[in-house]
Amino acid sequence: MESMVTKFFMSLFIPGLLVILFTRVTYHHVVGLVLTVSLIAAAVYAGYTHTWLLFAVNAFSLTAGFSYASYMVRHARKADLQD
Repeated sequence: MESMVTKFFMSLFIPGLLVILFTRVTYHHVVGLVLTVSLIAAAVYAGYTHTWLLFAVNAFSLTAGFSYASYMVRHARKADLQD
C-alpha cells in the first residue's frame, strides 16, 4: 500500500515539474510537454504505471504543468517586448 501512495504523490507532482523544467531549458513549452510525455510513455512501457488512477493523475499533473509553463513563456515574451 505504501508503494501505491508514493506512486500517487510522485505522479501528482513530478510530471508537472518536469514540464516546467524542460520548458526552462528549451525555452518552448510544447517541447517541454513532448519531452515529459515521452518520459512518461517510457515509464508506462517499463511497467511503473499500471493503474488508471495513476494515468489520470499523470494527465492532471501534465495539464497543470503545461498551463503554468505556457503562462511562464507568455510572461517572459511580454517582458522581453517591453524592454
